[in-house]
Amino acid sequence: MSAPIEEGLLVLADGTVFEGEVLGARPENGIATGEVVFNTALTGYQEIITDPSYAGQLITFTYPHIGNYGVTALDNESARPFTRGVIVREMARRRSNWRSETDLDSYLRASGVPGIGGIDTRRLTRHIRDAGAMPGAFGTAGESALAMAAKAEAGTSGVDLVRMVTCASPFEVAFTGPEGRKPKRVVAYDFGIKTTILRHLSGIATVEVVPADTPASEVLARQPDGVFLSNGPGDPAAVTGIPATIDGLLGEVPIFGICLGHQLLATALGAATYKLPFGHHGGNHPVRRLATGTVEITSQNHNYAVDDGSLVSGVEVTHRNLNDGVVEGLQCLDIPAFSVQYHPEAGPGPHDAAYLFDLFDDLMNATAKGRR
Repeated sequence: MSAPIEEGLLVLADGTVFEGEVLGARPENGIATGEVVFNTALTGYQEIITDPSYAGQLITFTYPHIGNYGVTALDNESARPFTRGVIVREMARRRSNWRSETDLDSYLRASGVPGIGGIDTRRLTRHIRDAGAMPGAFGTAGESALAMAAKAEAGTSGVDLVRMVTCASPFEVAFTGPEGRKPKRVVAYDFGIKTTILRHLSGIATVEVVPADTPASEVLARQPDGVFLSNGPGDPAAVTGIPATIDGLLGEVPIFGICLGHQLLATALGAATYKLPFGHHGGNHPVRRLATGTVEITSQNHNYAVDDGSLVSGVEVTHRNLNDGVVEGLQCLDIPAFSVQYHPEAGPGPHDAAYLFDLFDDLMNATAKGRR
């Protein structure tokens, strides 16, 4: 016998109300809060839910049918979800895939992630596109209580969310590249790093993952061939201390950053960041690689971007978003460092940008030759 349907509401900070049915874990006091954003990916809901970059946020899936192929542990991008909750049009009633180990609703319950279904996600997405990402609250507590909770929710602006998702101590990921090849050593800063990123990096190097507050001196003492700055959640301007750490690494070792790592590298180089109206979330964002004119379809998840008007000399833009012109990539002209705003590991998403890991490998090779 299926569980009885429990009605609930989603209320945004501006007072907009949506009717639905609660799913997943039941939040404390019947209320789940967070910054409401939307993701346009057609598949990969499990990777999205387990991406630490969604800490502090409620994920709205624009694709109407979520959960149809179930959940498998191999597709998790982190040890647990950090999202505050999920919002869907319809949760699949049954799962159908040979890899499936459980259904999505059961996974959400076991992981402590609340959800709400039956929401008019088309209307919600259009509203966010017009009004911008904003705090919201959903659950069974009643409209007035939810409205108060939504208005009280801080959102992600000015909040350091990296400290919530970074690892507590260093750990190593073994080299998985070709036999007979001597592996490089890469130190990866964990600002919310994903499993698929580590899978790509381990194909070219032994990877030592370190907490976000690890000093530059400790990283350099490990004598790495390169340093990777990972993805992560929230406002880069709120992550204090890390740009100064990156500054201590610039010119000393090759650096590759993505997503939040891209924003923090830019900050270390003297640039400013700003919040986008509703961010980029999904697996279908077109980006032009300026050097070749090639258009890449990319996977993205961020609410903040680099202000290209604040870039200093010696730093050039390498990629741009074709939807809104946002800076999607940077490189330093005089030192070995580059970054992109999107997720080249494509977990989930297209694989157009996987070449960036090869560029990092080439940069480490070239730097090593220059030191001889």
